[in-house]
Amino acid sequence: MKRRILLVDDELAILLTLKAVLEISGFDVETAASAREAKMKIRAHEYHMVITDMRMESDTAGMEVVAAAKKAPCRPAVAMLTAFPMPGSEGADGADKMLVKPMNTSDLLYQIEALLVTHEDSKRKKAEQLLAEPASALHGVPPKSASKNSGKAASRKSTARSIPPQKASEKPASAKLAQAR
Repeated sequence: MKRRILLVDDELAILLTLKAVLEISGFDVETAASAREAKMKIRAHEYHMVITDMRMESDTAGMEVVAAAKKAPCRPAVAMLTAFPMPGSEGADGADKMLVKPMNTSDLLYQIEALLVTHEDSKRKKAEQLLAEPASALHGVPPKSASKNSGKAASRKSTARSIPPQKASEKPASAKLAQAR
């Protein structure tokens, strides 16, 4: 299965060049030329990774794409692409990785592969932890709501009056009622 990447950049030359490089390397690549278009595609499709330029139609356009990708149900890896990295800004924008352009092709592909692997491992570990938590709860102490209800049921049982069995000679209450009329 090919891994899907959404590539977002407002510079057409960079967008098409990166798309060609990624497709030659075996990725399924969709493109968006604006943050608005990217956000619509993120809502409509699933991606393994979103790579977005930092500055496009506005200075915060890249951050908007990152935020939309982080909210997506498929939780793609997110890389911010910029020609002007700020010292110490790695990860501050919410992206998993900062990619600095221009970059030689082999370095770019290596960083993308590394990010995809670490991101998928992280997602797998989180899923395993979520699956392990309910299982440990089943073997441990029952949830408080269940223990409260079972305690109430037990107390109801102990306070319930026992009804003596009917004697064979006694008529059922419904028969007595009918006879009284």
